[in-house]
Amino acid sequence: MPRRVSDVMTAAPQALPLDATLYEAARIMRDEAIGNVLVTYGGRLCGMLTDRDIVVRAVADSRATDLTSLGDVCTADLVTLRPDDDTDTAARLMSEQAVRRLPVVDAMHRPVGIVSLGDLAVAEGDSAPLPEISKAPPNN
Repeated sequence: MPRRVSDVMTAAPQALPLDATLYEAARIMRDEAIGNVLVTYGGRLCGMLTDRDIVVRAVADSRATDLTSLGDVCTADLVTLRPDDDTDTAARLMSEQAVRRLPVVDAMHRPVGIVSLGDLAVAEGDSAPLPEISKAPPNN
């Protein structure tokens, strides 16, 4: 029987407001040893910024990290999960979207967690979705 997303997610993920800078996000990623921060507006999820986004969408374009807002480079078109969704749904969405992490939001679209490919692999043990998700074509 699949587990619930709330059982495997990382609760209280790091989040910053839309107008925070890339510099602020990069420092949090470094200090917390994470690869992403969620982006919010008025407390509601509006995007996600990954370490790869910083490199590809900012540094490679010579953007000033202390002047560039998260809203300028984050991914705004996100697929999300609810805490009561099951891990099979999370694995399916990761495969369909070719992503390695999905935000978890409450009914008001406020971020309450994040579930990663690694979270699913640990939760599912030998039946982990890693092979199937890894086979999905890139989405960029």
